[in-house]
Amino acid sequence: MDLRKIKKLIELLEESQLAEIEIHEGEESVRLIRHHPQPAAQTVHVPTAAAAPAASALPDATAAGPAQEAAPDAEGELPEGEVVRSPMVGTFYSSPNPDSPPFVKLGASVSSGDTLCLIEAMKMFNQIEAEFAGKVVAVLVDDGQPVEFDEPLFVIKKG
Repeated sequence: MDLRKIKKLIELLEESQLAEIEIHEGEESVRLIRHHPQPAAQTVHVPTAAAAPAASALPDATAAGPAQEAAPDAEGELPEGEVVRSPMVGTFYSSPNPDSPPFVKLGASVSSGDTLCLIEAMKMFNQIEAEFAGKVVAVLVDDGQPVEFDEPLFVIKKG
């Protein structure tokens, strides 16, 4: 789908009272959702039917080791700190390629603007950056795992 069409759809959503628009063109589809509680991300491009990459292109998730060392004991119980959430639907990658170390590890200190991970959406890799400085107290997603919009990825304790 043409980027100009997507931009036009975003403008239409912003000008209207609609909360969501979904368009299908052949095998491609685009869903735009306006979330009022989060002023920083009022419209979101969410792919609903993306072709899965070849299995050989995905990093080996078992080689990366478990990322949920500080995962919550029960659903909804997160460690104390600021939660970094996924701004889109896609596939979570903790490093730029399978042979590289992860961008951040549990216990690592991060600065504002540091890359935390990549999320692949519609065959494009999007860098997710820290919005503030702090210490990573939880990594909540495994490498290669699909993530949903607004899903918790990291917990960072400011400081």
